This record gives sequence, C-alpha cells and structure tokens, in this order.
Amino acid sequence: MRTLPGVGLAATLAVALVPWAARSDATIAGQGPDATIFTETAWPFLLDQWGSGRAFRCKPCGADLLLYLRAKVGFCNCSTGVADDLEIDRVADFDLFPGRVTPLAPGQPVTVAWMQGRARAFQVDGPPGAPRYLLTIALSNKCDGVIATVVSNEPVSPDFAQAALDQLASPPVLSWVASTTGLQ
Repeated sequence: MRTLPGVGLAATLAVALVPWAARSDATIAGQGPDATIFTETAWPFLLDQWGSGRAFRCKPCGADLLLYLRAKVGFCNCSTGVADDLEIDRVADFDLFPGRVTPLAPGQPVTVAWMQGRARAFQVDGPPGAPRYLLTIALSNKCDGVIATVVSNEPVSPDFAQAALDQLASPPVLSWVASTTGLQ
C-alpha cells in the first residue's frame, strides 16, 4: 500500500479496513489533520513499565470511541520497524485490556508523517455479551515505538480509523511524538 506522508493516509487505510469491519452508521465527514474531533482526557490506566500516555475521546463519532497513545522508547526493531503482524502483536498494548485478544484480519501497512508501521484490528472478549474492539496502530520512529490503540464498543469502521489517523497526524500529536521518541 503506497501513501503520501500526511496526504491521503486516512483514506488509504479506510479502504484497507473495509474487509476488517462493517461500516458504521456514523459518518465522519469533512475531517482532516487540522480539524480534529478528539478531545484529550486523563490517562485512565495504572502506571507500568511504559509510563502514562495520552488519551483522547471522540464524542461525535457515534460510538464509545477512545484513542490511547504512548511511546515505547527502545522497544521497536531498529532495522525493520513494525514490518509484520508478529511485530505489531509484540508491541501492542493488549495488557491494558483484559480478556482474550483475537485478530480479526491481517495487518495493513500505514504511514503517518515520517513514521511507518502497521495497523491491525482485534476483538477482546470481556464480560459475556460485551466484546470490545481494538485497532492497534504501531509506528516506529528510529528504535522507538509509537503505539496507538483505538477502542470501540463496535467494530472499528473505516470512518473511525480515519478519525484516529487524522488525530495521529495532527500537529500537537506529531510534536509530542517528536519530543518523546527518536532521540537516540
């Protein structure tokens, strides 16, 4: 999959996501990196070896859609980055979401600004009748990982994936990534 950095990335991934999940009734139209629909919220998880990250909520998305983002300094393959599904499974933040995690489809290559990686959809079995859906977007900045996890109560649609990618490509998030990763 070929994408231009910051241009058309979300649309390219949205097309790739069509086999991953049913389209949502909610449509996120007219969005782009300069028109974010996410609001930053407090990091809801206990501290672990990676520290806290950044958390965002998308209220107009029509589903309980959350985006969690954190840096994993020194935790990415320096020579290949996140090049295959085994690597995305290794760096993903599954520990934050208790339950059996099942991949829904093979991952897809993605590019956000100068970072390359993969995105892959998962289902997490939680309490009976309440599965959660994740879209893990794992990017590399030199030897560091930038792990974004989209969490929804319904399969992550192409519209939701596009909204998350727009947020990742936003100037505040890219500034945070530049200041916390790729420094070696």
